Amino acid sequence: MSWVIAASEGEGANVLALPLYEIIIALLCFFIVFGALAKFALPNIKKTLDERADAIEGGIKRAEEAQAEAARLADDYRQQLAQAREEGAAIRAQAQADRTAIIEEARTEAAAAAAMVTARAEAQLTADRAQTIASLRHEVGTLAVTLAGKVVGESLTDDARAQATVERFISDLETQASSAEAGA
Repeated sequence: MSWVIAASEGEGANVLALPLYEIIIALLCFFIVFGALAKFALPNIKKTLDERADAIEGGIKRAEEAQAEAARLADDYRQQLAQAREEGAAIRAQAQADRTAIIEEARTEAAAAAAMVTARAEAQLTADRAQTIASLRHEVGTLAVTLAGKVVGESLTDDARAQATVERFISDLETQASSAEAGA
């Protein structure tokens, strides 16, 4: 309240005016504090900011390198996958060709085996037929001689002439039978 009273008394003092010694002391303190901060704090702050900038730039660079490496690995993976697909297709094609070859070989072997079995069967049939014909000739001859012996009243089994007659008769029958088969 004393300043209000002093102002009303008309002293003419400016309330906003600062004494010059206070301005000089304030400026001197400001420059001392600024100098101390510039000397001690600002280098550490600048160093920390530079380290952070380097870390950020290095992180970005490492991220770009990692991204490039990942893209390269992805391309390698795609190439390997395409190569594996091609190999799989080649293996399937080879297996199909092998299967076809095996089937064809089995068919050839089966045809050869069937031809061999057929040839054996035909040979056996021919042998059986020849044996049957010989057996029938002998039996027919024996029956004819026996029958002729009964008709004549004598035994004709010992006579070679009777045997030749029977053989000629059977040959004539066979010739007639084969002529009849050829005409039919």
